[in-house]
Amino acid sequence: MDIQHAHTRLWLRRFTAVPQAAPTLVCFPHAGGAASAYTALSRTLAPDVEVLALQYPGRQDRRLEPPAESIDALADAVVAALGPELPADCAFFGHSMGAAVAFEVARRYERQAGGSGPVRLFLSGRRAPSVRTEGGTGPLDDAAILARVRQLSGTDEALLADEDMMALLLPTLRADYRAVAGHYAPPEARVGCPVTVLVGDADPVTSVEDAAAWRTHTTAPVDVRVFPGGHFYLDARRDAVAGVIREALTVRPAATAPDRTA
Repeated sequence: MDIQHAHTRLWLRRFTAVPQAAPTLVCFPHAGGAASAYTALSRTLAPDVEVLALQYPGRQDRRLEPPAESIDALADAVVAALGPELPADCAFFGHSMGAAVAFEVARRYERQAGGSGPVRLFLSGRRAPSVRTEGGTGPLDDAAILARVRQLSGTDEALLADEDMMALLLPTLRADYRAVAGHYAPPEARVGCPVTVLVGDADPVTSVEDAAAWRTHTTAPVDVRVFPGGHFYLDARRDAVAGVIREALTVRPAATAPDRTA
């Protein structure tokens, strides 16, 4: 994917050079996350897959820009940044909030006149958008947001205890959690590409059952992969996840693969 255009370059980060013929994986960060969350995965997948990670507004070098207030608004902005056409071998990987954004971006590309979306979606650590939780999905206050971040065990406690740093990060976290809370898609909202669902078996916010409900949201085959670990299982299972991605992007399955534990 060409990222030389100034507007596209603002949104995309490339961490590792790969051969030009390699398939492209566009990665969508989690709530509060930045493109750099995918640095290690990029290095693990090289040189077989090119990773381009999205940098949302409101974080790191884009910290002075207001974060998006909804998943739909963020998806619209991503489509505008990536351009009208995707490379023929382009796939999306989204973790947590990023899974919702990746799904909505894929839907938008498929709805374009004569357009086509990604060849595959990798949706990680996120329940299907038609699944409503028993406790509701209303916006959280700051104390609840920090409690949720601690529950997910993906952020250094020293960072969470740094009041000055949290004062900088909380506005983005608030916006991201509002966006996630407000996102819903009915069961009939579907994409036409294959989907690989990835989830940790001890994820405190996304059960295997709720993750597997992504089956409702595609007309193509779905492969569900369950890994040992919590919400950020990817940190400890990066090699295994990279293997799943390589397999899916280099050997296109002819039939739905069985659910399995990796």
